[in-house]
Amino acid sequence: MLPADVPLAHLNPSLLLLLLQLLLPASSFFPNIWSLLAAPGSVTHQDLTEEAALNVTLQLFLEQPPPGRPPLRLEDFLGRTLLADDLFAAYFGPGSPSRRFRAALGEVSRANAAQDFLPTSRNDPDLHFDAERLGQGRTRLVGALREALVAARALDHTLARQRLGAALHALQDFYSHSNWVELGQQQPHPHLLWPRQELRSLAQVDDPTCSDCEELSCPRNLLGFTLLTSGYFGTHPSKPPGKCSHGGRFDQSSSQPPRGGINKDSTSPGFSPHHMLHLQAAKLALLASIQALSLLRNRLGDRGFSRLLDISPASSLSFVLDTTGSMGEEINAAKIQARHIVEQRRGSPMEPVHYILVPFHDPGFGPVFTTSDPDSFWQQLNEIHALGGGDEPEMCLSALELALLHTPPLSDIFVFTDASPKDAFLTNRVETLTQERRCRVTFLVTEDPSRVQGRARREVLSPLRFEPYEAVALASGGEVIFTKDQHIQDVAAVVGDSMADLVTLPLEPPVVVSGRPLVFSVDALLQRVTVRIHGEVSSFWIRNPAGVSQGQEEGEGPLGHTRRFGQFWIVTISDPPQTGTWEILVTAESTPRVRVQAQTSLDFLFYFGIPVEDGPHPGLYPLTQPVAGLQTQLLVEVTGLGSRGNPGAPLPHFSHVVLRGVPEGVELGRVPLEPTGPLERGFLAASLPSALLSTAGPFSLELIGRDGEGQSLHRAAPQPCTVVPVLLELSGSPGFLAPGSKAPLSLRIASFSGPQDLDLRTSVKPSFALTSNLSRVRLEPNESAWGRLWLEIPDSAAPDSVVMVTVTATGPEASPVPPTHAFLRLLVLAPTPQDPLAAPAHSSGPILASTSPASTSVTRGRAGGGLVGNPWWGTVGGVLLLLGLASW
Repeated sequence: MLPADVPLAHLNPSLLLLLLQLLLPASSFFPNIWSLLAAPGSVTHQDLTEEAALNVTLQLFLEQPPPGRPPLRLEDFLGRTLLADDLFAAYFGPGSPSRRFRAALGEVSRANAAQDFLPTSRNDPDLHFDAERLGQGRTRLVGALREALVAARALDHTLARQRLGAALHALQDFYSHSNWVELGQQQPHPHLLWPRQELRSLAQVDDPTCSDCEELSCPRNLLGFTLLTSGYFGTHPSKPPGKCSHGGRFDQSSSQPPRGGINKDSTSPGFSPHHMLHLQAAKLALLASIQALSLLRNRLGDRGFSRLLDISPASSLSFVLDTTGSMGEEINAAKIQARHIVEQRRGSPMEPVHYILVPFHDPGFGPVFTTSDPDSFWQQLNEIHALGGGDEPEMCLSALELALLHTPPLSDIFVFTDASPKDAFLTNRVETLTQERRCRVTFLVTEDPSRVQGRARREVLSPLRFEPYEAVALASGGEVIFTKDQHIQDVAAVVGDSMADLVTLPLEPPVVVSGRPLVFSVDALLQRVTVRIHGEVSSFWIRNPAGVSQGQEEGEGPLGHTRRFGQFWIVTISDPPQTGTWEILVTAESTPRVRVQAQTSLDFLFYFGIPVEDGPHPGLYPLTQPVAGLQTQLLVEVTGLGSRGNPGAPLPHFSHVVLRGVPEGVELGRVPLEPTGPLERGFLAASLPSALLSTAGPFSLELIGRDGEGQSLHRAAPQPCTVVPVLLELSGSPGFLAPGSKAPLSLRIASFSGPQDLDLRTSVKPSFALTSNLSRVRLEPNESAWGRLWLEIPDSAAPDSVVMVTVTATGPEASPVPPTHAFLRLLVLAPTPQDPLAAPAHSSGPILASTSPASTSVTRGRAGGGLVGNPWWGTVGGVLLLLGLASW
C-alpha cells in the first residue's frame, strides 16, 4: 500500500497524474432508480464493486500488453469515465464484445447487494461490521475471500463471484458502519485483510461511544475518543447503554438513548445520520475494494483472475458427447470441430478461456472434464472413442445438466447424439438451468431411420421422442439440427462458427408460415450476417431492401454465398450488408427452421427486480425470472456503446421493448424504457405490465431503438423468459461446511397469485443425503411458507468441492402450472484448510483465512442492486492504490 507520507517528488509520473486526478470531479455513476429516489447522489455497493473491478482490469491491461496490438497508455483514460466497452475496445480491438465481462461484474454486484436482502444475511452483524463485532466481521470477511479463491481454483466461477460479492459487501460496510472515517483516517484499515494482525484500539463493551442526538443529522454525536467502534442495528443483539446506533428510519435501536446513529451509507440524513461523510467513506471503501481484488489477482495469477471476472470477449467451449458404438462419425466431427476452434483461435482474443467435456451412453454419463488448457482438452477429447452398444434412449439430459453446472454463463453448449433421451423427466429442470445460466444449447442429431447397425432397440420408438431436445433448445435460445453421418462434419463446422459472439436477429413472424415471408432488420452495426435454414425445403429466396433476390442455388450469388449439406442450408451475406428490411420466403413440405445471426458489439443484458422500500436499505431486489402476480421492473443493460467506430457520433437510443409469447410469437405488449443515468452507460428500466404477470408462461424480449443517424435498431434476447408461478428462495445458514458435518438450509416459498397446491422435491449433486421438513404446501395469494432442509456432508467428501442443491415446486399431476426451481451452490472446505499461497508467519502480507461460512444463493429471487452516486474523486483514481501494491 502506498504510504501516506510519501512526498510527491518521489512518485513516478503516472502516480503523480493519478494524484492530480483525485482532485478532479468525475461524471456521475449510474443510478438504481428506486434507491435514487430515497437518497439522490449516493454511492452504492454496486458502484464501488464495479469501479474497483474496472480499475484492477485496467491495471492488468496496462501490465500485460495485448499481443499484436499497441500497449495501452494510462493517460488515455485520465479525465474521463472508465467504461468496460472502452477498455475492451482499447485492449482487444474495436467491436470486441464486453457482454460476458459486464455480466460477470453484475453477478458480483448482485451478490454484494444480496447481503442486505437475504434473510440469512440481512440482519447478521458479523456480515456488516455492526454491533462492535469488528473481530468477528474480519473473520467472516477473510473467510468469504478464501471461499472465492477456492471456488475460482475449482473453476466454479459463479460460486466464486457470489462469495466475492459477499466479501466486498462486508469490506465496504466497514467504512460506512464504523467510525474509521470519523477518526480522521485517510487510507484503508491496514489490517482488515491481514488476519494474523491484531485489530487494536477496539472499544470494549463498557466504553460509552455516543451521545444522544434528536436530529436526523448527527455530526457530533461520537464521544471524544480514539477507539474503533461501530453502530448497533435493530434489536439483535440489543444495544448496551451508551453505545452508538447504526441509525436511520429502519433502525429500531436508534430510538433508544443514545438516539441517532453513525452510518454513512447514503447522502440522505433520513437514512444516514453521518451522511456528510458519505463520500469520504465511499472513497476509502473503493480503495479497500481494489486492495481485495488485487489480492485475488495475486493469488490466482492474471489468467485465473481473468477467468474469475470473464475478462475476455471469447465464450467457453462445451461439448456433450454420445459415446455409444454408433457414434463414430459424430465423435470424429466433434474432434475435428474442436481442433479447428482451438487452432483457429489460439493466441487471439477469441480463444476460449474454458473447456468442458461430458460423455454419456447408456446407462452412464460423465464424468465432467473441465480445463483452461486447450491442449489438455484436446488430449481428453482425442481419447474418447465410440465403444459398446446401449439401447436407445440414453442419458443425454443428465449429461447436459452436468455440463450446465460447470459451464460459465453466456456460453454455447453443443450436444452430439443419435439417440433420444432416456431421462426426459429432467426436461423442465434442464430448461430452467439453461435460463439461469443463460447458456445456449444446440443439439446435432444424426438420427437416421434407415440405420439399423450399432443401435439396439427393444421397442418401437415414438416419432415425438426428440421433443425434450426441442423444449430445451427453445428455452435456451438454441436449436435442434437433424443431419446424417456424411454431413455431420460440415454442419458441425458451420454451427461451431456461430458460437456466442454472434447474436440472433429477431424474425417476424418468428416461425415459418406458408406463403408469408419472414422479415428481419439489418442495421449499420451488424456484419457477418448469415441465414441458416434446415428442413425438407423445396425452395427459398432471400431479398434485400433494394429488392435484389437470391435463391437456393449453391455458390456465389448477388447477395452472398450459399452452401448446402443435406437438409441444412447456410447463406453467408456479403459484407457490408445493406441496411434496412430483409425478407426470406421458404417453401417446404413440413415446418423448416430459419435462423439469422450476425456479429455485432451492440447487444444487451437484462434482469428483473422488485422495489424494496421497507428493509434495512431501500433498493431493487433482483429476480432471475418474474413471478406471477408480483409487480416487476425490467432492467436493461446495453453493451457495446463504447465500441463504436466513431466515438464522437451520437449514441443509439432505445425507446421500448416488445414482449412476445413463446413459441407462437404473438405480441403481448410494448413497454417504454426510461434511461437511468448517463447515456453512455446504457442502463434502461421499464415496469412490466400486470397482464403479462397474471399467469405463468414464457415470453421473449426484443429491444427497439434507433442509432445516432436515426436508423432502426432491433435486438432480441438470446433466451426467452418465463413467468414462474411462485417465488422460491433457497439459502444456506452461516456456518462451517466441512466433511462429516450436517448443514441446515432455509427454504421460503411465496405465492402472489393463487391459490396454489404444490409438491416440493429436492435433489443434490453429488448424491449426498438431503432431508426436508416440507414436502407439500397450499398457499393462498400473498402467503408464504418456510421449510428447513438438512444436508449431510459425508466424511469422504472431497475438500474444496462444490455441491449443488435443487428444490423443485410442482403443481398437481394434471396441473398446467409449470415447475419452479431454486438452485444453491455450496462449497465444502476442510476444517483446517491450508492456503498454499499464504504468507509465512513473519510476513506482513495479506493471507486468506481458514474460516468459511456456507455460501448463500437464491434463484427465482436472487437479491442485488443498490443506490447510485456521483463520487468526486474520479474513476481512475483508484489505480493510485493499485499501482502501489506491487510488493504484495
